[in-house]
Amino acid sequence: MISCASNQELQGIREHVQRRYDERMSTSAILLPLDTLGRHRLKVAFVGTHGVGKTTLCFDLAAQLKRLDLGVDIVKEVARRCPLPINEETTLDAQAWILHTQIAEEIEASSQYEVVVCDRSALDNYAYLVARSGKQPQLEPLVRQWVQGYQALFKVPVTGLPAFDGKRAVSPTFQQQIDQIIDELVQQFGVAVHHLDPHDRAGWTVAALQYLGLPTQPPQIDLFSSRE
Repeated sequence: MISCASNQELQGIREHVQRRYDERMSTSAILLPLDTLGRHRLKVAFVGTHGVGKTTLCFDLAAQLKRLDLGVDIVKEVARRCPLPINEETTLDAQAWILHTQIAEEIEASSQYEVVVCDRSALDNYAYLVARSGKQPQLEPLVRQWVQGYQALFKVPVTGLPAFDGKRAVSPTFQQQIDQIIDELVQQFGVAVHHLDPHDRAGWTVAALQYLGLPTQPPQIDLFSSRE
């Protein structure tokens, strides 16, 4: 004869399962570096010219991190919301708006989430400004300082021609120009950048997780261990 568990027993089982889940999943947050306030926090950015797949990578990585039970936010590409001209027709004012908006949104996201994944970094935005108006002595110190705040920068390589999506520039020459300027700024600023393998696009998300020292799969939860 099969006996039914009492409500008290069922509640005990639920609490045991939740406790085991919390014990295993909390290990992911512990792997994150500590910020100046002693909190486990991580901010990463995918850098590179337009049309290389940064946005897709951001969402893929964020999805993987959420499976690790981490609080994740994405700072989306702010240039798409810029009220001023962008791409080849951009202006100093437009790029200043993009740069400062990017920084403001990173600050906001970092105050609320354990992990912030950025679609571009301050360095990328500055590269477009350099392409249009040259280096800016009043902005370069800010960019140089800000890029030190990313725990990881992943350089996404050019693997194809840019496709028009309503905003993106489609000139291959302009695409390559921005890519080259980004590489020059990386060298000039002396920042560490992890270059993703152009021949293993399908493995970019896993490569990013491994570089960050994070699990590529959620931890298995042993629900059948002895209950305390």
